[in-house]
Amino acid sequence: MTLASGSTLVIALGGNALLSARQPATGGSQRANIANVAAIIAPLLAHYRIVITHGNGPQVGLLAAQTPDADWPLDVLGAESEGMIGYVIEQELANRAPKQLFATLLSQVIVDPNDLAFQHPTKPIGLIHQDRSRLTSLGWDSVEVAAGGWRRVVASPPPLRIVGLETLQVLLAAKVTIICLGGGGIPVGLHGDGRLEGVEAVIDKDLASSLLARDLDADALIMLTNVDGIMARFGTPEASLIRRTTPNLLAAQAFQAGTMAPKVAAAAAMARGGKIAMIGALGDLQGLIDGTKGTWVLPDGSLV
Repeated sequence: MTLASGSTLVIALGGNALLSARQPATGGSQRANIANVAAIIAPLLAHYRIVITHGNGPQVGLLAAQTPDADWPLDVLGAESEGMIGYVIEQELANRAPKQLFATLLSQVIVDPNDLAFQHPTKPIGLIHQDRSRLTSLGWDSVEVAAGGWRRVVASPPPLRIVGLETLQVLLAAKVTIICLGGGGIPVGLHGDGRLEGVEAVIDKDLASSLLARDLDADALIMLTNVDGIMARFGTPEASLIRRTTPNLLAAQAFQAGTMAPKVAAAAAMARGGKIAMIGALGDLQGLIDGTKGTWVLPDGSLV
C-alpha cells in the first residue's frame, strides 16, 4: 500500500513534542518546539490534505496548577489549551506555507460520564513534580513516573463521537489544513434532551485521532512520538523495531497501559477499517510516509 498525492492524512502530535514535561514551562520553549514541528510538516502541505491533532498533557496540567483556587474544570482548561497550542501551530505553518489555507477549531468529543474510567484515573497531565505533597494538597490523584517524580492523573474515558464533524468535512473538501482535536478534544457528556455539558476528564489523543481519521475516511493516521515505532520484546536486549504488522499480529502481544497501548489500539482500529496507521518519530515523518521508517499497521491479510 502507498499514499498517493492528494491523500488525506491525520497527523497526531504528542503533547511532549510541543512541550516536554521536563522542559521549562515557558512560551518560548513551546514556540521553539512547534517551529521544529512546522518545519517538518510544511513540505507535505502541497501534496496531501492534512488534519493535525495534538496532545496537551503538559499544557493543560500547567494551566490547572496555575488556577487551583479558581476551580476551572478540565473541559474549560482543555479548550483554553486547544486555542493556545492551535494558534502557534497555525502561525508557524502559515509562515512556512503562506498560500495554504488553515483553520484551528475547538473540538468537543462526547464521552460517557458513567464510564468505569472515572473510578481508575490513569491519564498523566501536567509537569513532573518532585514533591508529591503539592499534588495531594490540591486533592489530585498522582502517579510516580519512571524517570522520577510525580504527575497528576485524571480519568480518560474512550471517545464516542466527535461533535461538529460536518464542519471538518466541509473544510477538508475545500483543501483547508485543519488543526483540531487538541488533547483528544474537549470531553462532554450528552444529556437526553440533546444538551452538551463538560466532563472532568482528558481523552486519549491517539484514540480520538483514530476515530476522527475513520470518520473522515482518511487514507492514513500518522502518530508521531519520541520513539522509532512499535518494538517487539520491548525492554529486553532482543528488542527490535516492527516494520510491518496487522491488528491480528498485534493482538498476540502485550503492551502496558500508559505506554504504547493507546497507539496500538488506535492503529489497529484504523487498519481494521481498511486504511494505514503509522507510528514513528517526529523527525522521521517523511520516511514514515515513504515506508522506510517507523511502523506501518496494515489491514489483516495484507502481509500474506
